[in-house]
Amino acid sequence: ISDEKKQMVANVEKQLEEARELLEQMELEVREIPPQSRGMYSSRMRSYKQEMGKLEADFKRSRIAYSDEVRNELLGDDGNSSENQRAHLLDNTERLERSSRRLEAGYQIAVET
Repeated sequence: ISDEKKQMVANVEKQLEEARELLEQMELEVREIPPQSRGMYSSRMRSYKQEMGKLEADFKRSRIAYSDEVRNELLGDDGNSSENQRAHLLDNTERLERSSRRLEAGYQIAVET
């Protein structure tokens, strides 16, 4: 794995952890809201948690797919052409970048909230 990709993965992992911590803090704040107004914020928290789960799942799938391709390449599995492998790597990189952007947007929403 190139240093750039390692750095990107580390950055996404860090952002995911920060987003998890913010969600926990937000959840604690929602618990302090009077019961009559808590419903709206509770539903927002559920949707934020669902989005966070989707982001984490996308990230995990991207890492698994990429590590499978690297393993196959190292083991000499030539079942796929190099063009096909390149296309998969580009697809996974795009997916990781998309997830990073979505995570950053979610993080910004969490910070604003």
